[in-house]
Amino acid sequence: LFVGLGNPGAAYARTRHNLGAECVRRMAESWGFPSFKLKSNVHAQCTSGVCAQQNVQCAIPTTYMNLSGQAVSAVLRFYKLSPERLIVAHDDLDLPLGTCRLKLGGGHGGHNGLRNLIEHLKTPHWWRIRLGIGRPHPDKSVSDYVLSTWLPHETPAVEHMLDQILPLLPQCISGAWSIAMQQLHTH
Repeated sequence: LFVGLGNPGAAYARTRHNLGAECVRRMAESWGFPSFKLKSNVHAQCTSGVCAQQNVQCAIPTTYMNLSGQAVSAVLRFYKLSPERLIVAHDDLDLPLGTCRLKLGGGHGGHNGLRNLIEHLKTPHWWRIRLGIGRPHPDKSVSDYVLSTWLPHETPAVEHMLDQILPLLPQCISGAWSIAMQQLHTH
């Protein structure tokens, strides 16, 4: 199950906090999966298909970021998957804009969506696609920064980051995480 974290609604569509949702949306589109459909019983937009000879589910929670765990735990139950089968794409303040990293487990690092996921899943042991957004200027609040849209001059870095991770995801699905990490982390 690939999950892209973000906030619902058009007002948040191109914000830094929604990069996870954008990543999963583009991934599903590039693999030719059907359009995302709302599953109200799990509070998420979902789609599925086959990639790397594996059945793959994709979900974008329709809850706000701080309640992501509620939706993700419901989607895992719906598809009868354990958290070990979960891959979460999310924005990350601790990585420079345009830098992408793969990581297994870890803490929430102050990210409220990850915090809520850990609380609901009772484990931090799942894969993460960390999408770097960098830190705000010291004069700007973190919450204002993550809810702001990326600036026109930042678009090439965002596009490059997404273009870099998307071709590696089939390797992740097939279990070749170390190969994907080596290719991604050496760029």
